[in-house]
Amino acid sequence: MKTRNLTLLLDFYELTMANGFFKENPEKIGYFDLYFRKVPDQGGLVVYTGLDQVINYLSNLYFSDSDIKFLRQLGTFEEKFLKYLENFDFKCDVWSMKEGTPAFPNEPLLTVRGPLLQAQLLETMLLNIINHESLIATKARRVCMVAHGRKVMEFGSRRAQGADAATYGARAAVIGGCFGTANVLSAKEFGLKPMGTMAHSWVQSFPSEIEAFEAWMRVYPHNCLLLVDTYDVLNSGVPHAIEVFRQLKRQGIDGPFGIRIDSGDITYLTRQARKMLDQAGFESATITISNALDEEVIQNVLEEGAQVDSFGVGEKMITAASDPVLSGVYKMVAIQEEGKIIPKIKLSNTVEKTTIPGFKHPYRLYDEEGKARGDLLLAADEKVRANSRIYNSDPNKTIQIRRLKNWKLKPLHQQIYTAGKLVYQQPKTLEVKAYSQAKVKELPEACLRLKNPDIYDVFWSKRIRELRTKMIEEFTSK
Repeated sequence: MKTRNLTLLLDFYELTMANGFFKENPEKIGYFDLYFRKVPDQGGLVVYTGLDQVINYLSNLYFSDSDIKFLRQLGTFEEKFLKYLENFDFKCDVWSMKEGTPAFPNEPLLTVRGPLLQAQLLETMLLNIINHESLIATKARRVCMVAHGRKVMEFGSRRAQGADAATYGARAAVIGGCFGTANVLSAKEFGLKPMGTMAHSWVQSFPSEIEAFEAWMRVYPHNCLLLVDTYDVLNSGVPHAIEVFRQLKRQGIDGPFGIRIDSGDITYLTRQARKMLDQAGFESATITISNALDEEVIQNVLEEGAQVDSFGVGEKMITAASDPVLSGVYKMVAIQEEGKIIPKIKLSNTVEKTTIPGFKHPYRLYDEEGKARGDLLLAADEKVRANSRIYNSDPNKTIQIRRLKNWKLKPLHQQIYTAGKLVYQQPKTLEVKAYSQAKVKELPEACLRLKNPDIYDVFWSKRIRELRTKMIEEFTSK
């Protein structure tokens, strides 16, 4: 996407704190983890998405002359601080999971290390990007899962909450499993497949439905996909579509042919339409349905026997309507003084809001068959031996202590920036999609279920568990 200056897309308190950090100690180092607390829709996993846009944002981070002028007019900030922003030089280290990785609650998707005043400034935009795109990719995975190999097309731009939500949401939906998108800008920018045929207005603009279909046939004889529910699906739309397909066949053109139904009793209409197409000799003609679909609707119509080859899914996927917020947070976990890392913790009355202190990285545990058995958080400088004790992060799990056994540890974090310099080559969107689908297949099937999935295990090393317990006890005993 064309680079825009989004540096001031932040919460004001990030600037006031940055000003304070600048005055107190501009070189003081902080560590921040970005993670989420729960999976939307009571699902089993989140598809981590948004790294591409994060890289675009961080690589073009600057305060323009108009930004500085606006901030100066507020009268809140010292002139020395404004000069620092005017000559802003990004110096942070960033580690991240690869985009498309299936992820789980309370493990760092991304970790930032750098001057506190810089790392704090990133909070709003990083959360804005990752919360949104991961949410849509996760919703899309659920929708595509219940389609059982049938193509799902993203059709949601007109109902998305703004242009960026439509465009980046379409990209996220493809990473989550969609075959293509109706959003042409997203297709252009991210190398995706633009998809779609006609609207009802095409049919209405002609004296009759058959004339509308024949006109479309003349324009697109080798890709004749017709919208058949403008007037009457079974008494008008499908018969007229069959007539047009016959005309094309007489011209020696044998498809692809297809119809789309956007309203009505989907199960009944598709079953009847399938019979009509087959009886006319068009067994390979496809049936696409659209209109306010989501994973629940798709699962229901397929279980009822609907005859559908592909789905156009719009508003309920692009807005993640059933659970429209990913609970991503950005929390300080350590500071660095005189070269020493000092863990920090944020306490709460609830377990899920108490942070996991220290600089750490996540690893995925694999058995001998290549199946993921859980994730493990280790301190950044920590090494673990075979048969080491590891501790489940979920207090509701019956078995709290496990042994590492013969599992292989594969790091989930890769370094993206070193001292502000990009050191990572971001793959193309369709490569991210392929990677994501491969990684989802490595997970236990029980945690992939649409409803009541098993909770995937996220473990802590003994060192991390003891550090957290010790820090909680120190604060609560005062």
